[in-house]
Amino acid sequence: MSLKIGIVGLPNVGKSTLFTALTKKAVDIANYPFCTIEPNVGVVAVPDERLQKLAEISKPEKIVPTVIEFVDIAGLVKGAHKGEGLGNAFLSHIREVDAIAHVMRIFDHPDIIHVAGKIDPDDDYTTIALELVFADLAVVEKRLEAARKKTKGVADKDTLAEIAVLDRSYEVLKDGKRLATLSWSEDERVILKSYQFLTLKPELFVLNQDDRPVAEDVFTQTNAQVLPLNAKLESELASLPPEEVREYLQELDIQKTGLDKLITLSYELLHLLTYFTTGPKETRAWTVSQGTLAPQAAGVIHSDFEKKFIRAEVISYNDFIASGGEVGARNKGVLRVEGKNYVMQDGDVCHFRIGN
Repeated sequence: MSLKIGIVGLPNVGKSTLFTALTKKAVDIANYPFCTIEPNVGVVAVPDERLQKLAEISKPEKIVPTVIEFVDIAGLVKGAHKGEGLGNAFLSHIREVDAIAHVMRIFDHPDIIHVAGKIDPDDDYTTIALELVFADLAVVEKRLEAARKKTKGVADKDTLAEIAVLDRSYEVLKDGKRLATLSWSEDERVILKSYQFLTLKPELFVLNQDDRPVAEDVFTQTNAQVLPLNAKLESELASLPPEEVREYLQELDIQKTGLDKLITLSYELLHLLTYFTTGPKETRAWTVSQGTLAPQAAGVIHSDFEKKFIRAEVISYNDFIASGGEVGARNKGVLRVEGKNYVMQDGDVCHFRIGN
């Protein structure tokens, strides 16, 4: 499944530096606003040590990790919803992503200009959040006007349901709040989905720091996924050979790089899990949403697999490793045969049986 995380923030907060670290792809990070005009897109392999351990047993010809797409979007400024700066481009690009990674600057540097003239991550987020609210509000007002015209003289059930959702959305947005702050029913979410509302997208927060410790109260948003990292350092680490990175982490007693943590947080934010297929041809990681049933998981490999699904032979990752592979797992009785109602679990090692 295709997954896109949009990297957003004010100009000169370190978005493109973080993107470079993530993708090892050179982009223009010159010290001036709007240097990133078209969104840069990079496909990043998701690090998962389980893949290598599975491959050590299966000895495949190739190893294929799952991937996530990061989009570096032009810096936003106050008034973007009115077209200020590169606002219209920003808003159109961000509608296409699955989640938002807000980058806020908490480092101070006399040679790197902050557009607001001060370092204040809460204020930076408020600027961006309000622009997204205003953009959604404009969509709601336009759709409400069109929907109400449709109901003149005709009580259309679907249109009335749409108006109810839009009215509820309007009341939240006009108070400057995100639509994600409300609970929505499944029927309401079906209606909302077509609008691609910006304030419904999951979000996490990256605090771009320097070498100094981060104060606990530097960013005060509640119920937020917050990750402090040094984008400049992460970019330098990304250019090193893997063994040197491992040595560096071991010296500092760090389990993961900031980038690995960011990818993990992105997965958690989107409620995703990974399952595996492994054999002599390839060992591969696949991404599905939590709650996915076995036939739909098989369909990620090929659409015909969902239609022709018979059963899934499933071994948990830990059992697969402990048993030395599929044969050992079968002999130990830890290989399970699951049907169409099986809910996939993170780390499942699967062999799907497909009919003609």
